Amino acid sequence: MRTYSAGVSTTYVHVLRHRTYRRLFAAQVVALLGTGLLTVALSLLAFEIEPGSAGVVVATALTIKMIAYVLLAPVVTALTSRWSPRTVLVGADVLRISVAVALPLVSETWQVYGLVLVLQAASATFTPTFQAVIPTILTEESEYTRALSLSRLAYDLETVLSPVAAAGLLLVMSFHGLFVGTALGFTASAALVLGAGLRVAGVRPSSSFRSRAAAGVRMFAVRPSLRVLLLLELAAACATATVLVNTVVVVRAGLDLDASHLAVTLGAFGAGSMVVALLLPRVLDRAGALTVMLAGGAASTVALGVVTFTVSGPWWAVLVVWAVLGAATSAVLTPSGSVVNDAVSADERPAAYAAHFSLSHACYLVAYPVAGVVGDVRGVATSTVVLAIVAAGATLGAATISRDASSRPARASQ
Repeated sequence: MRTYSAGVSTTYVHVLRHRTYRRLFAAQVVALLGTGLLTVALSLLAFEIEPGSAGVVVATALTIKMIAYVLLAPVVTALTSRWSPRTVLVGADVLRISVAVALPLVSETWQVYGLVLVLQAASATFTPTFQAVIPTILTEESEYTRALSLSRLAYDLETVLSPVAAAGLLLVMSFHGLFVGTALGFTASAALVLGAGLRVAGVRPSSSFRSRAAAGVRMFAVRPSLRVLLLLELAAACATATVLVNTVVVVRAGLDLDASHLAVTLGAFGAGSMVVALLLPRVLDRAGALTVMLAGGAASTVALGVVTFTVSGPWWAVLVVWAVLGAATSAVLTPSGSVVNDAVSADERPAAYAAHFSLSHACYLVAYPVAGVVGDVRGVATSTVVLAIVAAGATLGAATISRDASSRPARASQ
């Protein structure tokens, strides 16, 4: 078990002085940028293939993405457990490069779906492996928490910078050129991983494939801290789903504002998330990760309750609540890797991170339909009430498990 030290004043610059981590982080950033360009390009490709059903094509592709994330990560991790992390990361990037190059050549929607499945299977391999290898490089807790914060910032910035980069590129080329940018991003990621000097060996399996594939999920079922983590991530998913699914309804239909107001509103959510991601390492030097995450779950629940009263305006109130939702979700999601790392041994990390990747995305398979379907049938206020109730139940359950676990002697496995 790691311990937090209040006296450590490690900065982000200090963390980035680690050559191996710096290159791996750069690989994550350029891969995210490539993924962001691909999201824009895929939407335009769908419109070219099926002009009257582009929305359905994109929605189906996103559903395939989530299903791949939920079902494939533990399986692929079990299959590749003998391989070194460097081989897995580079192999995933090579597969993603191949898909990015092939997508502009397709002419049928089923081909798009098949390639998206392959692409997301590769991403479901890359991300958990990347997450599992970072604690082996940054062994000091203060450094590791800042690495988690940087990763969160990278995801937030990707949602902001990728559309801007795509818009700039579309001024000088057709959307097919975005696939080239995507392939270049994954190529740069693979090159950075190869040049990182990563020397972590694979783990020789001591059990059957079926047992290895289910091992991570079993950890989340029986270890209190991991059960708390998953419940709090469900609360965060409720907040995120409200923002991503219903912001356009609140701003355009409810408040009758234009697209620029929509962008600013989404930006408020991202800004709240980034501010907390930057400040959180200093807080984690003084407080436990689960304590911070419980506060984030409670804040998500309260903010969702407030959304019910602000969806009809004024706009400034929506901006404030959206910023709080961003801050609350970041308080839950940023320290999550630390909780996983503290709950497992070094040999268990790959399976644990793969299971975390799958189960955390499964939370969105619950939250997105509630936000979309209930919002469409009953209105945003009603869907938000339902999500607030789910978030409240998840946070209360997490607090109960955490309290009961703290009243018992800690087990060696945690």
